[in-house]
Amino acid sequence: MRRVTALLLAMLPLLLTTCGREAPPAKMPPPPELKTGAVEVREVDLSYSADAVVEAVRQSTVAAQIAGRIVDIRFDVGDYVKQGEVLVRIDERAASQALAASEAQVREARATFRNARADYERSRQLFAQKFISQAALDKAEAAYKTAQARLAALLAGAGQAATERSFATIVAPYSGVVSARHVELGEMANPGKPLMTGFDPSTLRVVATVPQAQVSAIQTSGRARVEIPSLNMWVDATRLTVVPSADPRTHTTRIRLELPADGHGVYPGVFARAHFLVGRAPRLLAPREAVIYRSEVTGVYVVDDSGHPRLRQIRLGTAADEHSVEVLSGLRPGERVALEPIKAGMSAGTAVAR
Repeated sequence: MRRVTALLLAMLPLLLTTCGREAPPAKMPPPPELKTGAVEVREVDLSYSADAVVEAVRQSTVAAQIAGRIVDIRFDVGDYVKQGEVLVRIDERAASQALAASEAQVREARATFRNARADYERSRQLFAQKFISQAALDKAEAAYKTAQARLAALLAGAGQAATERSFATIVAPYSGVVSARHVELGEMANPGKPLMTGFDPSTLRVVATVPQAQVSAIQTSGRARVEIPSLNMWVDATRLTVVPSADPRTHTTRIRLELPADGHGVYPGVFARAHFLVGRAPRLLAPREAVIYRSEVTGVYVVDDSGHPRLRQIRLGTAADEHSVEVLSGLRPGERVALEPIKAGMSAGTAVAR
């Protein structure tokens, strides 16, 4: 027992010395390799933004002009159609029979006309030789003119019948895309019944509604850019037209922005945003791809001098383009932000820069 007590007393200073030492500091992980962009002050275009919608300049619905059963449908929704191609065919047997009857009547009237003309010529010769009276000549002339008028009327009727038969074949009035098909094979078509709707994708425009107070500045500038958020696409409007009328209830005016012909993926009804350029001024800008949105918080990952990202909340302004956004607070010129916020967030955890 005395030996154990002596051993414990001998080890007590060593234990006290060990407990008093501080643990070595944890090593910081190496900074991740991140693409970064600079926050800078740059002169940008000031713009007034308004919600808009894409519409087709040329959009039409072709309808039936004669009654009949649908016997052929060549195209469906989404198909591209060239001008003059057949869209729908209607049973033309009744129209063909009507045309055949009209042509037969024309042949009959032509034969009658030739006979009346020959009789009139003979009557003129006989009248010149004093073999018939004036009344007989007048009768022959009246028969000739009647046959001539009847032939002209039947020729017009035959032309109308031919036109009616041509209505059985519905062709595309211009090249475009089918946006809606209103009939099925075998259905009955009547005059005025819609068959197909299409639009020309090379002639699209954006229509925005703006307050009347902004119209003067927009007309003075005459420049605008169009943003398609669903496609993450920005395009320059080729033409700006202010509709010369205003809504008396909302005191707003419609403005049309013509789009370039190569707008792939854009079609009528797509939501757009019109940015009307109204001036230029210096603004603090950050790369658009660096901004992240977490619930109601807008922020960026600021990369410090050691290369570690820290989340910082920011407040955005209105000036922007397809590459940058305006920052009102939260950043300073010269700071660098991570262009890969997801990767930066995985390496930074939940740390927030102060």
